[in-house]
Amino acid sequence: MHPGSEPSGTVDGDVAPGETVMRSRAAHRDPVLLGLVFLGGVLGTTVRAQLEDHVADTGTQWPWTTFAVNISGAFALALLLESLIRTGDDEGWRRRARLGLGTGLLGGYTTYSSFAVEAAQRIGNGHPVMGLGYTVLSVLLGLLAAAGGHQLARRLTRRTG
Repeated sequence: MHPGSEPSGTVDGDVAPGETVMRSRAAHRDPVLLGLVFLGGVLGTTVRAQLEDHVADTGTQWPWTTFAVNISGAFALALLLESLIRTGDDEGWRRRARLGLGTGLLGGYTTYSSFAVEAAQRIGNGHPVMGLGYTVLSVLLGLLAAAGGHQLARRLTRRTG
């Protein structure tokens, strides 16, 4: 049996009855892929935590660190995913890169929960315009950053499949 594959009793069009079909193991069951997500997540959250440690958040100022992290993360994730899509199927090294770098590293690096808490803090601390502005700008600039990453990937890569 091939690592990452499991036998299946399913009979497929070109498979004789009773013959075993090899199927890829689901990503959430593959210890290598889980390890990549875990390691990427550890690295991503470590980088974000280090950045946050350098800029104190008072709850009344613009939360620049989370703002910059989420915008840059949206750009990087779109660049990564579009590049991977354009260079082939989601298998092998592309799947490992998507899960380790996208889900793990960039998923740990970006933070919706801090964004939501920071917006609520501003609103609750008597700075509703800042809190709402932070919310709207984060979403809009995140979308624009993702669109920019997508477009850059389209320019840098050629579709192969």
